Amino acid sequence: MTAPDPTSRATNPHIRNVAIIAHVDHGKTTLVDAMLRQSGAFREGAEVVDRVMDSMDLEREKGITISAKNTAVRWHRPDGTEIKINIVDTPGHADFGGEVERALAMVDGVVLLVDAAEGPLPQTRFVLRKALALDLPVVLVVNKIDRADARPAEVVDEVYELFLDLDAHDHQIDFPIIYSSARAGTATLDLDTPGTDLQPLFTLLADRIPAPAVDSAAPLQALVTNLDADPYVGRLALCRVVNGVIRRNQPVAWCRADGTIERARIGVVYLTESHERSEVEQAEAGEIVAVSGLAEVTIGETLADVDDPQPLPVITVDEPSLSMTIGINTSPLAGTEGSKLTARLLKARLDTELVGNVSLRVLQTERPDAWEVQARGELQLAVLVEMMRREGFELTVGKPQVVTRMIDDTLCEPIERLSIDVPEEHLGAVTALVAPRKGRMQQLVNHGTGWVRMEYLIPARALIGFRTEFLTETRGTGMLHHVFEGYEPWAGEMRARERGSIVADRKGPTTAYAITSLQERCTLFVPPGTDVYEGMIVGENSRPDDMDVNICREKKLTNMRASSSDTTVTLVPHRVMSLEQALEFIEGDECVEVTPAAVRLRKVMLPAMERAKQTKALKNARA
Repeated sequence: MTAPDPTSRATNPHIRNVAIIAHVDHGKTTLVDAMLRQSGAFREGAEVVDRVMDSMDLEREKGITISAKNTAVRWHRPDGTEIKINIVDTPGHADFGGEVERALAMVDGVVLLVDAAEGPLPQTRFVLRKALALDLPVVLVVNKIDRADARPAEVVDEVYELFLDLDAHDHQIDFPIIYSSARAGTATLDLDTPGTDLQPLFTLLADRIPAPAVDSAAPLQALVTNLDADPYVGRLALCRVVNGVIRRNQPVAWCRADGTIERARIGVVYLTESHERSEVEQAEAGEIVAVSGLAEVTIGETLADVDDPQPLPVITVDEPSLSMTIGINTSPLAGTEGSKLTARLLKARLDTELVGNVSLRVLQTERPDAWEVQARGELQLAVLVEMMRREGFELTVGKPQVVTRMIDDTLCEPIERLSIDVPEEHLGAVTALVAPRKGRMQQLVNHGTGWVRMEYLIPARALIGFRTEFLTETRGTGMLHHVFEGYEPWAGEMRARERGSIVADRKGPTTAYAITSLQERCTLFVPPGTDVYEGMIVGENSRPDDMDVNICREKKLTNMRASSSDTTVTLVPHRVMSLEQALEFIEGDECVEVTPAAVRLRKVMLPAMERAKQTKALKNARA
């Protein structure tokens, strides 16, 4: 059975549920910070950090939101009426689109945040498409109007074009517009009248976001949209109470994703106030709550009335488009730096991740100690691996591959919409970079500010390793963003990397003497004194072929030459590879060794003789 028609139900006028959606770095979390401050969420004298909603260490380091989180502010109208605004802060990156889709199931409207200088970008398109599909009302906030290069009027026109491009209905296009500076904590409805606080935004949310349609007398229906954990009470299920009232210690019908219904009992009910949870006896329809006592509940399931269980529709998310193999560490240095080394621990950790991340898939491979993990994009996979290495895992991670599918008996691959912003002088270099990767230009816009924006449709596999080359060609000035667009027939073969690898041919510590003789012919990834092993990649060759080298060679001393007579040699600084850069760099016959202490690149097949035999066999097969 489905939920009753919302048009026939009453509303809870004291609650507003809203999600903030935007592209990466357009100011979502900063705006939530300002709303919390101005609503009196923090006590006087309390130490307040920036981006209080980004609670994970990884979120703070990367400056992005990875998981959706909810908070609540209480706002008083001029007439004294109090309204509770439940705010869901969502990730801006399309790789974490599963978080956005879950967040939208919890709310009745969205705040679309757009940078006043950059305008709508690919991720803006992605999150807006999701909101329009659910027919959620939109409030447009043009943020960062205090930027020197702000162009709010043009950006509003671009947003209207985006709505039309996404086939929005007339009532969806009729959205209110407000201009803000989240960092300064101001908002205004008129650009000619500078704002002093966020009161205009609060008023707009209260007036234009509809109150939740509820029926408190109806049987209980609560949709589980997210999961959390507490060290004292265990798993917490975050729910949107659609109908009825949810109470402490209440017996419920647990409607599982597979269609079965079990009896269960709710433990404690929590409501979010500001950035903290507080225990309550009950919560009414329209609220967003966290409940304990359900150890195995998962996302998309329904908590319903025992006597009249009516499951709600299960949350659906987009299918993954990228995959990579994750297995235990099999290198000669395995077990020296981490504490979690076995396949059993790795499988248990991946199963745990599946519980709270509905956009992931984990498939068995031919090997018992490795699994294929499918996700939305490179960043989502890199974040997962980074979290696991911080927990003490040692891993071997393969090259990211696209997830293909057969459509009408034709092999199809995922296509991305790529948006590039570069200074005019780099236009030719970027065009030459994209052309071999079979990108098709859709749009070229010159705003007259010295910058050019290009939009391409390009195969997803062509973007693996693209970012590093792009930043090199544009000298770090270019910006690129991409988002999944759809599937198209396989575009054929393409070479991702034009240069080969420098591979160590023996085990031992690297020496300055050996590095001195190599550094003119290649770019090295390791400094002197680093432990290496046969098959480990220590640099990038200047030529297309791989080269095995002795990077552990020492200078021999004789009675004719003493070590003290050497001249000083300057070493070129080695290139430090982050995890994301390492995943982008590797080819099909290479992988990344990830430990809590290091990120190493290596060949899948370590012995040089075995690799030579394999290469010869491939050449003979092609001939």
